[in-house]
Amino acid sequence: MSPRVTPETLRALLGEPLHEEAVRYAERRTGVARPYAERQVLECLRYLYLVSAHPDRLGGLFLPVEQDIDEIWHYLILQTREYRALCEERLPGGFFIHHRSIGYEDYQAEPGREQAVEEALRWIPLYCAEFGPMDEGILPHWTIVRFLHEGMNLSLAEISALEPAPDPVAP
Repeated sequence: MSPRVTPETLRALLGEPLHEEAVRYAERRTGVARPYAERQVLECLRYLYLVSAHPDRLGGLFLPVEQDIDEIWHYLILQTREYRALCEERLPGGFFIHHRSIGYEDYQAEPGREQAVEEALRWIPLYCAEFGPMDEGILPHWTIVRFLHEGMNLSLAEISALEPAPDPVAP
């Protein structure tokens, strides 16, 4: 499974100046090394790309990224003109992606644990179809992948091979 959307493509969608600003922001905010900060920005862009490309499947769902990824998203939103252009002109959906912060524990309490898990798993096949199989670098950034890998002892290849969940049938 090869990626349809490369890191270079996502970087170009954001634009070099804003990409560099976002990486520097991540470095300063958390004190991480540049390669790690670049991966944080990449995973934030992957998140935004997925939400934009698949609003029918992911719209309104909680996607379990780590707080540092959410903070990069906050930073991008504050660059209002550039963020609006990214959402409406460069990402595939062509619509503004609104933000709502909520922790995973709080989210699980809203729809219930079983629904939260189903929704968290819904995006994995879409992620792999767009960006290729998951690698070790994803683990610090996506809560559910780390849980499946470390807590459930699934390999990254097994996680990458997960089939999409059937769409729920309306009552």
